[in-house]
Amino acid sequence: MANFWLMKAEPDSRIVKGKDVKFSVDDFEACGETAWEGVRNFEARNIMRDRMKIGDKVLFYHSNTKVPGVAGLAEISKEAYADYTAWDDQTTCQGRLLKHRLLQKTDQANPKWFMVSVRFQKRLPHLVPLHLLKFIKDQKKLPDVLQYLDDDARAAISEMQLLNRGRLSVQSVTEGAYNAVAILGEKGGWESIIDEKGKLVKAPKAKDAHSNDESQKPATKSANSRKRKKLTETEEEPEVATKSTRRSQRRKKED
Repeated sequence: MANFWLMKAEPDSRIVKGKDVKFSVDDFEACGETAWEGVRNFEARNIMRDRMKIGDKVLFYHSNTKVPGVAGLAEISKEAYADYTAWDDQTTCQGRLLKHRLLQKTDQANPKWFMVSVRFQKRLPHLVPLHLLKFIKDQKKLPDVLQYLDDDARAAISEMQLLNRGRLSVQSVTEGAYNAVAILGEKGGWESIIDEKGKLVKAPKAKDAHSNDESQKPATKSANSRKRKKLTETEEEPEVATKSTRRSQRRKKED
């Protein structure tokens, strides 16, 4: 039975020890298969060494970028073997002894670090941004554009390590979470709530719409008041003129 994982890579250029660690979904698709080297975290190493099996499914995740998210699907094509890149690792980590011990040159006869090989399967039509997954986790009821996700899918997303303990570069996911993210990547449709930068779009609040209506009412009322006042003044003018005429006529008679 296949297991399910999320594995992070950096899609933007970043030089580490003279090497560019960039590996985007474009790079992955171009090469087709890659050794997942360079992991220097014991928990992530243990997952690769002890738990990953050929045929396991992988969510390929863009990390350390402006819009982090799941960009494609992959599978484990070769189980754990020694990470040869660690044999040239001379990092001292700025004199911190603990990290130096973790990163020091490994023994080829008794390797400390391991890697697996991962095969590209497909690019998702829609990158599934981290902000969207967080949004889904926080909602009691999903908007109409996401109604194709059922309650089980939403619950599976909410329990993802990515949203609760996100820094680990290799993480396990449930089959439900894997399928839910894959569906999101296939169907999309959330553009009205997530912008092109992966940020949530704030919908107008109900009270804001109400306040706009109210702000228009005084203007209408004021315009109506001025209109009524003008009509009143127009109606009163003949009456004033009549009184003035009568007074002048009485004065003439008295004279």
